[in-house]
Amino acid sequence: MGNVSQLFGKDNKQQDYSIQEDSIQDLACLWISRMDRGLSASEQQELVEWCKQKTQHHNALLEMASYWDDLSVLNELSDLFPLIQPKVGNQRNKFSAIALAASVAIISIIGLNTFVNESFLPYLPSYHEQTLTQTQTLKTQVGEQTSFTLQDGSQIQLNTNSLIIVDYSPTQRLLTLVQGEARFDVAKDKNRPFTVTVGEKSFTALGTIFNVQRNNNQAMELVVTEGKVLITKATTSITDIKDTLLSVSTAFMPDILEATLVISGEKAVIAENSAPITKTPVEKVSLDQINRDLAWQQGMLIFEGEPLSMALAEISRYTSSNFEIVDSKLSELTVAGYFKAGDIDGLLTSLQSNFGIIYRKNSSGTILLSSAE
Repeated sequence: MGNVSQLFGKDNKQQDYSIQEDSIQDLACLWISRMDRGLSASEQQELVEWCKQKTQHHNALLEMASYWDDLSVLNELSDLFPLIQPKVGNQRNKFSAIALAASVAIISIIGLNTFVNESFLPYLPSYHEQTLTQTQTLKTQVGEQTSFTLQDGSQIQLNTNSLIIVDYSPTQRLLTLVQGEARFDVAKDKNRPFTVTVGEKSFTALGTIFNVQRNNNQAMELVVTEGKVLITKATTSITDIKDTLLSVSTAFMPDILEATLVISGEKAVIAENSAPITKTPVEKVSLDQINRDLAWQQGMLIFEGEPLSMALAEISRYTSSNFEIVDSKLSELTVAGYFKAGDIDGLLTSLQSNFGIIYRKNSSGTILLSSAE
């Protein structure tokens, strides 16, 4: 699918909900991301109605579900369509079995026509509401960094190999960071919180600048460079979050809401996605450290004494090249300096001139590093 796909038609008088195939896939991916955080009763009804509109809709939904790597999505499908009977087997086979059963369930619901009534017909937003509505998929490839401006003026800078789903409505601005890292420069809107969901955690602001990195399915980092960001469970009511953000100051009391407040110049590191919100470690960081952590936004990587093995792991995020340290004693060699993201030739030249490290490529293209001694 493309980097950016707008899902809503340009003519607000259109009521046929006709969209292109890639847009159907984008919207199906959006529904899966909603399942990942849990659907409300109204959203469940809306999803069934959407699947009823076109066969391509429910086919795309099941296809996207088969590629999602979070079992909570499958649980949501099982709850929504009770006819699902997962088979024993590997994870991929489970996806296929559930997708097939879900398809049967949807067809059954459509055939009986008892699950929905006129009150659940597709909602056609007013022109004003359409200007507040936006659904997009934003993506970068390995080594690519791209900036996007959303319709409210908020800006997103995506780092290498990142994927974000944008779901704007008249009441909230919800984004799901599926993978990678992004900088968010949020346009101020006290009535519509800006929330970035990562697995079981959410990061919400009314207008600020912050950076979120998803290291893997469990670990993530938040750096706030302006304003304040509230960390909560992804299932926390957006109304509760908004009321809390509007009422609290830097003297935030966690008993108001299960949450952690991070302000400008602070960094929060979450090692376990399921860890208690109130136990999230927050530290004050220097400007130099912030500049180092966010150097990727200028296309640079900064190292200040990290082991070579750690530095290579970070560098590998920006290139399809793989590294292998042949001499184990080189792994703990500390490196420092500025490197242009993706500049492998410059890195190898620096390692050779400063540390006497020689390199060669094997038949699979892996770069082997060894000592010249």
